[in-house]
Amino acid sequence: MSAFGFTLLARDGAARRGRVATAHGNVETPAFMPVGTAGTVKGMLPDAVAETGAEILLGNTYHLMLRPGAERVERLGGLHRMMNWQRPILTDSGGFQIMSLTGLRELSEHGVTFRSHIDGSKYELTPERSIEIQRMLDADITMALDECTPHPASYEQTAASLGLSMRWAERSKQAFTPRPGYGLFGIVQGGVHLDLRTKSVEQLRQIGFDGYAVGGLAVGEGQEVMFSVLDHTAPALPEDRPRYLMGVGTPADLVGGVARGIDMFDCVMPTRSGRTGQAFTRRGKVNIRNARHQDDPRPLDAECRCPACTGFSRAYLHHLHRAEEMLGPILLTWHNLTYYQDLMADLRRSIAAGSFAETQATFHETQAAGDIPAL
Repeated sequence: MSAFGFTLLARDGAARRGRVATAHGNVETPAFMPVGTAGTVKGMLPDAVAETGAEILLGNTYHLMLRPGAERVERLGGLHRMMNWQRPILTDSGGFQIMSLTGLRELSEHGVTFRSHIDGSKYELTPERSIEIQRMLDADITMALDECTPHPASYEQTAASLGLSMRWAERSKQAFTPRPGYGLFGIVQGGVHLDLRTKSVEQLRQIGFDGYAVGGLAVGEGQEVMFSVLDHTAPALPEDRPRYLMGVGTPADLVGGVARGIDMFDCVMPTRSGRTGQAFTRRGKVNIRNARHQDDPRPLDAECRCPACTGFSRAYLHHLHRAEEMLGPILLTWHNLTYYQDLMADLRRSIAAGSFAETQATFHETQAAGDIPAL
């Protein structure tokens, strides 16, 4: 089995074209990871997810530890075997979900105790336990446990939260068992305060990780602020390690993140939007539930290769969503994931060709032009 590692293949400005090697195969970057929270990408068979172009999925420690339980997943051969996905998997540490359980959790230096949102039973998650659970799941990429700093937060609150996250990062590193093809990522925190972001990067680099994530963004601060934090943070991260922007985002967020040197992304947006009738296309967002689509024979996106666009009309997709037929969310989820993967493939090609700026400009022009009305 090959070692876990990152190879930087090309650069165009700050944009990077690379490859992450893992125990379950390579991931070409920039990469978008569909979210399979509970061991499944909602509405999609694993083969269908692979057909969109996805090479790596994200699983969720919090949800999987509650059910079916990490020990059960391990007995059943790990998450890859259980969900029939033989490609790489990244698991988040559970921190983000637990921190959102306001009123159901207690935070301490040791870790966090919380009550399940399912049945109220009590659990404890420490950096050591989070790493253990992710090993049981057989995650190719394990995330250090951190405290997700709320937004907005004062400078003092953010600094205290950062201190705890960095101490937990050290404990996560100590708890992680190195093995060929498996990597551990640290998470940069610090809110919108650039000096705290610098401090976080310095401390994480001192600990030493296989990759570095930027956390605590896309939590309400707005795209402009997010990009300013990335402008400051990404250049400080090691050149020879993958960079992962957590929980982001819209197609414009992805393009902007790549322009600033980010290699990996995840977000529920394409799948969640697909289930509610919103499609992302080369000409912007389309709400297929709108009445203007009910007699439209055209495909959703004439340039798209997905089954929703090659086999069905807008009128039919509109009908499925209005009739609440399950095929509607399935097809729009498939389309959105395909669009996201095709966008990432275009960005990879343009970085390798030295034409990233042109691709970025074309993306913004076509998105701004908007959807073409039916004749």
